[in-house]
Amino acid sequence: MSETNIKLEDLRPAEGATHSKKRVGRGRSSGHGKTSTRGHNGEGQRAGRSKKRGFEGGQMPGYRKFPKLKGFTLVRPIIYAEINVSQIEALKENTVNLELLKEKGIFGSRFEALRVLGNGELKKKVTVEARHFTKSAKEKIEAAGGTVKVV
Repeated sequence: MSETNIKLEDLRPAEGATHSKKRVGRGRSSGHGKTSTRGHNGEGQRAGRSKKRGFEGGQMPGYRKFPKLKGFTLVRPIIYAEINVSQIEALKENTVNLELLKEKGIFGSRFEALRVLGNGELKKKVTVEARHFTKSAKEKIEAAGGTVKVV
Protein backbone atom coordinates (compact mmCIF):
# COMPACT_ATOMS: atom_id res chain seq x y z
CA MET A 1 0.00 0.00 0.00
CA SER A 2 1.51 3.27 -1.10
CA GLU A 3 1.03 6.44 0.88
CA THR A 4 0.42 9.69 -0.96
CA ASN A 5 1.73 12.83 0.61
CA ILE A 6 -0.33 15.88 -0.16
CA LYS A 7 1.71 19.05 -0.26
CA LEU A 8 0.42 22.59 -0.15
CA GLU A 9 1.79 23.30 -3.63
CA ASP A 10 -0.18 20.33 -5.04
CA LEU A 11 -3.59 21.73 -3.99
CA ARG A 12 -5.65 23.31 -6.76
CA PRO A 13 -9.36 23.96 -7.38
CA ALA A 14 -11.51 21.37 -9.10
CA GLU A 15 -11.69 21.29 -12.91
CA GLY A 16 -14.05 24.02 -14.17
CA ALA A 17 -14.38 25.70 -10.77
CA THR A 18 -12.45 28.81 -11.83
CA HIS A 19 -12.49 30.90 -14.97
CA SER A 20 -10.67 33.97 -16.20
CA LYS A 21 -12.10 37.40 -15.38
CA LYS A 22 -14.08 39.16 -18.12
CA ARG A 23 -11.84 42.03 -19.32
CA VAL A 24 -14.15 44.45 -21.09
CA GLY A 25 -13.04 47.25 -23.42
CA ARG A 26 -9.76 45.63 -24.42
CA GLY A 27 -10.20 45.56 -28.20
CA ARG A 28 -12.29 43.70 -30.76
CA SER A 29 -10.46 40.42 -30.55
CA SER A 30 -11.21 40.06 -26.83
CA GLY A 31 -14.88 39.49 -27.60
CA HIS A 32 -15.75 42.28 -25.15
CA GLY A 33 -14.59 45.26 -27.19
CA LYS A 34 -16.40 48.27 -28.73
CA THR A 35 -19.53 48.56 -26.58
CA SER A 36 -17.94 46.52 -23.78
CA THR A 37 -20.96 44.24 -23.17
CA ARG A 38 -23.25 47.27 -22.60
CA GLY A 39 -25.30 46.93 -25.80
CA HIS A 40 -25.74 49.86 -28.18
CA ASN A 41 -27.89 52.90 -27.38
CA GLY A 42 -30.02 53.33 -24.31
CA GLU A 43 -29.90 54.51 -20.73
CA GLY A 44 -27.49 51.89 -19.45
CA GLN A 45 -24.61 52.49 -21.85
CA ARG A 46 -22.90 55.25 -19.81
CA ALA A 47 -20.82 54.95 -16.66
CA GLY A 48 -22.37 55.54 -13.25
CA ARG A 49 -25.84 54.52 -14.37
CA SER A 50 -27.59 52.02 -12.11
CA LYS A 51 -31.16 50.80 -12.38
CA LYS A 52 -33.31 51.26 -9.33
CA ARG A 53 -34.67 48.12 -7.70
CA GLY A 54 -37.81 46.84 -9.42
CA PHE A 55 -37.21 48.87 -12.62
CA GLU A 56 -38.44 47.00 -15.69
CA GLY A 57 -37.31 49.23 -18.57
CA GLY A 58 -40.17 51.71 -18.25
CA GLN A 59 -43.06 49.26 -18.45
CA MET A 60 -45.39 49.04 -15.47
CA PRO A 61 -43.42 46.96 -12.94
CA GLY A 62 -44.85 43.79 -11.43
CA TYR A 63 -45.03 45.19 -7.93
CA ARG A 64 -47.34 47.96 -9.19
CA LYS A 65 -49.51 45.73 -11.38
CA PHE A 66 -50.92 43.57 -8.61
CA PRO A 67 -53.36 44.75 -5.94
CA LYS A 68 -52.10 45.18 -2.42
CA LEU A 69 -53.95 42.30 -0.80
CA LYS A 70 -53.00 41.17 2.68
CA GLY A 71 -52.27 37.52 3.34
CA PHE A 72 -53.21 34.71 1.00
CA THR A 73 -55.98 32.19 0.49
CA LEU A 74 -55.33 28.56 1.30
CA VAL A 75 -55.39 26.17 -1.65
CA ARG A 76 -57.34 23.52 0.23
CA PRO A 77 -58.69 24.84 3.55
CA ILE A 78 -60.13 22.50 6.17
CA ILE A 79 -63.92 22.80 6.27
CA TYR A 80 -64.90 22.81 9.94
CA ALA A 81 -68.26 21.77 11.35
CA GLU A 82 -68.95 23.96 14.38
CA ILE A 83 -71.07 22.84 17.30
CA ASN A 84 -71.88 24.64 20.55
CA VAL A 85 -71.84 23.15 24.04
CA SER A 86 -75.62 23.77 24.25
CA GLN A 87 -76.16 21.54 21.17
CA ILE A 88 -74.04 18.77 22.77
CA GLU A 89 -76.29 19.03 25.86
CA ALA A 90 -79.34 18.35 23.65
CA LEU A 91 -77.83 15.10 22.29
CA LYS A 92 -78.49 11.82 24.13
CA GLU A 93 -75.11 10.20 23.38
CA ASN A 94 -72.22 9.96 25.85
CA THR A 95 -69.57 10.20 23.11
CA VAL A 96 -69.77 12.94 20.50
CA ASN A 97 -67.62 13.05 17.35
CA LEU A 98 -68.01 14.18 13.74
CA GLU A 99 -68.96 10.73 12.44
CA LEU A 100 -71.85 10.50 14.93
CA LEU A 101 -73.08 13.98 14.01
CA LYS A 102 -72.96 13.07 10.30
CA GLU A 103 -74.97 9.87 10.96
CA LYS A 104 -77.61 11.87 12.85
CA GLY A 105 -77.85 14.27 9.90
CA ILE A 106 -76.73 17.34 11.85
CA PHE A 107 -73.80 17.89 9.45
CA GLY A 108 -73.32 16.94 5.81
CA SER A 109 -70.51 14.92 4.26
CA ARG A 110 -68.51 17.97 3.11
CA PHE A 111 -67.25 18.73 6.63
CA GLU A 112 -63.78 17.35 7.46
CA ALA A 113 -63.20 18.33 11.08
CA LEU A 114 -65.17 19.36 14.17
CA ARG A 115 -64.82 22.55 16.21
CA VAL A 116 -66.49 22.83 19.60
CA LEU A 117 -67.57 26.33 20.68
CA GLY A 118 -68.42 27.38 24.23
CA ASN A 119 -71.88 28.92 23.80
CA GLY A 120 -74.44 27.55 26.29
CA GLU A 121 -74.31 25.31 29.35
CA LEU A 122 -73.45 21.64 29.81
CA LYS A 123 -74.69 19.59 32.77
CA LYS A 124 -74.10 15.99 31.71
CA LYS A 125 -70.88 13.98 31.57
CA VAL A 126 -69.84 13.50 27.93
CA THR A 127 -66.73 12.60 25.92
CA VAL A 128 -66.13 14.91 22.97
CA GLU A 129 -63.70 14.12 20.13
CA ALA A 130 -62.88 17.11 17.91
CA ARG A 131 -60.06 18.83 16.05
CA HIS A 132 -60.36 22.10 17.98
CA PHE A 133 -61.92 23.32 21.22
CA THR A 134 -62.35 26.90 22.34
CA LYS A 135 -61.02 27.65 25.82
CA SER A 136 -64.50 28.15 27.29
CA ALA A 137 -65.86 24.95 25.66
CA LYS A 138 -63.00 22.90 27.10
CA GLU A 139 -63.58 24.37 30.57
CA LYS A 140 -67.35 23.70 30.45
CA ILE A 141 -66.97 20.08 29.30
CA GLU A 142 -64.35 19.31 31.98
CA ALA A 143 -66.38 21.13 34.67
CA ALA A 144 -69.35 18.85 33.91
CA GLY A 145 -67.10 15.80 34.43
CA GLY A 146 -66.62 15.06 30.74
CA THR A 147 -63.42 14.48 28.78
CA VAL A 148 -61.94 16.32 25.81
CA LYS A 149 -60.05 14.43 23.07
CA VAL A 150 -58.20 16.36 20.36
CA VAL A 151 -58.31 14.31 17.17
